[in-house]
Amino acid sequence: MNETAPAPTAPLRARAEIDLGALRANVRTLRALAPGAALMAVVKSDAYGHGAVPCARAAVGAGATWLGTATPEEALDLRARAGLPAGVRIMCWLWTPGGPWREAVEADLDMSLSDMWALREVVAAARAAGLPARVQLKADTGLGRNGCQPGDDWAELVGEALRAEAGGLLRITGLWSHFACADEPGHPSVDAQLALFREMVAYAEGQGVRPEVRHIANSPATLTRPDSHFDLVRTGIAVYGVSPIPEQGSSADFGLRPVMTLKASVALVKQVPGGHGVSYGHHYVTPGTTTLGLIPVGYADGIPRHASGTGPVLVGGKWRTVAGRVAMDQFVVDLGGDEPEPGAEAILFGPGDRGEPTAEDWAQAAGTIAYEIVTRIGTRVPRVYVNEDVPVEDEAALIDRVVPGYESDDAAQGRDGKRSGT
Repeated sequence: MNETAPAPTAPLRARAEIDLGALRANVRTLRALAPGAALMAVVKSDAYGHGAVPCARAAVGAGATWLGTATPEEALDLRARAGLPAGVRIMCWLWTPGGPWREAVEADLDMSLSDMWALREVVAAARAAGLPARVQLKADTGLGRNGCQPGDDWAELVGEALRAEAGGLLRITGLWSHFACADEPGHPSVDAQLALFREMVAYAEGQGVRPEVRHIANSPATLTRPDSHFDLVRTGIAVYGVSPIPEQGSSADFGLRPVMTLKASVALVKQVPGGHGVSYGHHYVTPGTTTLGLIPVGYADGIPRHASGTGPVLVGGKWRTVAGRVAMDQFVVDLGGDEPEPGAEAILFGPGDRGEPTAEDWAQAAGTIAYEIVTRIGTRVPRVYVNEDVPVEDEAALIDRVVPGYESDDAAQGRDGKRSGT
């Protein structure tokens, strides 16, 4: 995983600046949108490429009381390294047979169960550990991935989990599911899944399940479907300031600020004649005398090769476009005769404040989604954390930029002894 790096004293080949002040502001914005629910910050895949431990700490500092990972290994690492306050829950949901169930029980993780094999394995682990396991039962309400099917399968899983709970081997802490098309507001599957989830929850509770949390809302549902919030919302990409519904609104439209800014230092600037081929395959040939700039990142760093010829970069205050193919370690931009000094800053994407492209611009260029753009930035690119410790008054000002009139919890408590803005 990426560790916190101090601000460099000399320019780096490349760097991903992670603005933890923006992340905290995003968490507070999302909490304000779901005031009746707890908030889970999903930090799977190294916090979508942003760095799991620093982002988890920042999210908890802004009021997240749950953290979510995909794999148990991610969750165990987070529990071991993050130094989280007591009471912060960590949930993981992607299990395979023979997984580290006992370690997860002993680490007090919440473990998702979708099938009887998983229930049998967690019960055996709880017996071996001499501790009850915390488990959440996942319902497949229509996504067709993980989760237990409604009907007899759900009845069997619920029944056997209750028997294990009665035997002191586990505690059923949650009932949950996941939307398939929440990023398409108005899609009929959203209402259908929500109705089925209510039915499956009602059945489980009718049998005696008393969950701490019921949850189905992901980032897009948190933003657009308050009727799906239940007891907990699971916010992933929105925590990192990327719009999960770009067709419906940008990050700014939802009061979010992108957390990652990807920069590189221009490695070489040279003049070439017209008709000069650029990069592998000569898919770009200079139309006339021009200058080329070498940007020292490539697909080994997570720059999508599919963005060859289309990816945008800000160099010298102007948008440039990848000229020719993205190679493993580098790509070229046509500077149109401009001659920035070697070492000049090239911004691949960021919040857009300086006119730079955003992750969504790269997603459009590569024919993918912005989730993939930020998540794929590799470990060869150091993460440099900024705004790690922001005074309350400064944090309130940052929040006010994205949610006008909103006060931080600490600032509000200092003013009148109670929370505001939720």
